Amino acid sequence: MLKNIIIVNDFNYIQGGASKVAIDTARLLKNKNLNIYFFSAVNSEENEIEGITYISTNQKEALKEQNRLKGILNGIYNLKAKRTFKELLLKLDKNETIIHIHGWTKALSSSIFDVAFKMNFKVVLTLHDYFVACPNGGYFNYNSNNICKLKPLSWRCIKCNCDSRNYFFKLYRLIRQFVQNKVVKIPERIRYVIGISDLNIDVLKKTLNSKVTIKKINNPIEFENGNIEIDSSQNEYYLYVGRITKEKGVEEFCKSITEIGVKGIVVGEGSEREKLEKKYSNIQFTGWKNKYYVKEYMKSSRGLIFPSLWYEGAPLTPLEAMSYGIPCIINEKCAAKEYIVNNNGYLYESYNELVKCLKRLQNNEVCKEIGKNAYDFFYNKYDKNYIQNILEYYNSMECENE
Repeated sequence: MLKNIIIVNDFNYIQGGASKVAIDTARLLKNKNLNIYFFSAVNSEENEIEGITYISTNQKEALKEQNRLKGILNGIYNLKAKRTFKELLLKLDKNETIIHIHGWTKALSSSIFDVAFKMNFKVVLTLHDYFVACPNGGYFNYNSNNICKLKPLSWRCIKCNCDSRNYFFKLYRLIRQFVQNKVVKIPERIRYVIGISDLNIDVLKKTLNSKVTIKKINNPIEFENGNIEIDSSQNEYYLYVGRITKEKGVEEFCKSITEIGVKGIVVGEGSEREKLEKKYSNIQFTGWKNKYYVKEYMKSSRGLIFPSLWYEGAPLTPLEAMSYGIPCIINEKCAAKEYIVNNNGYLYESYNELVKCLKRLQNNEVCKEIGKNAYDFFYNKYDKNYIQNILEYYNSMECENE
């Protein structure tokens, strides 16, 4: 009988999308008559939720360790995380426990998989990104600004300087990937996997073993009570929300907004902000905002543009916009394209197509119709039963046998 769930994530506070889902999972499960444990490396006690047992190695993110060598070693194989995790597992019955892993590459390392596999615990992995296969986690070449088609850990992959920092960092990630996939053997030994989009699953399933059970479960999403529907045709500006980095395609947003002469707002922060802010003085850059202000920006926007150049696992920002009836224009490269059906938004492949989509949305009647379709999709067609789906999957899992 299932009694214990261990949620595993590098951080026990919201640091990114995977962390938010890990925390939401723990929060939603704590009222289901289960013992919920949250295991992390980087700890923030002020973010702890009552009713959840927290265990942390109290370490820094590998890249932020003052001792560079220590950080590198922890990133490749974190011995302290392994010891602390083993101490927790020794207290629990493997037949009554499921380990649900969300993020591990920034601090915990693949050592947690190693000890879980060796102790024969049931492990389920949510594929928030592509680190289980790709060294840089994105199947994206940050120097050419294109999706990477190379086979991970092949000779061509090893030679390719695709990292967002430099080739030295790529070498570190290659070593980490080798330990993860050839020593710990995560792709070979993992049996239960949750994919968050069809694209996410299609890209990664060829790297996993043939016996793996893959279940698609949409990420949990928060939406306001009362089903607030906005007539976005009365609004003026277009919105981008997210990191301001190359792979996010923010410059395409800025360039297209500038070309057709409409208002644009960028909510977020990142390495490209300073350059883009200088180049596009007509665009308002707000920096990071909390979720309350993000929602207010959404409700006042004419449309959300999601110009991501990489696959993206299952971005929530377009869904949040749809929950208000805000039309979305989405790059076909990313998994968010799966949200666009039955004229509830626009997909584009090239920059010229993006400009055409923006011009169409300038028509008030078109904008109003697409907004209504987006609203209907979110409330009537998108599966929002996250916790029910998670519990059903947990209960379907069989004991891992080595």
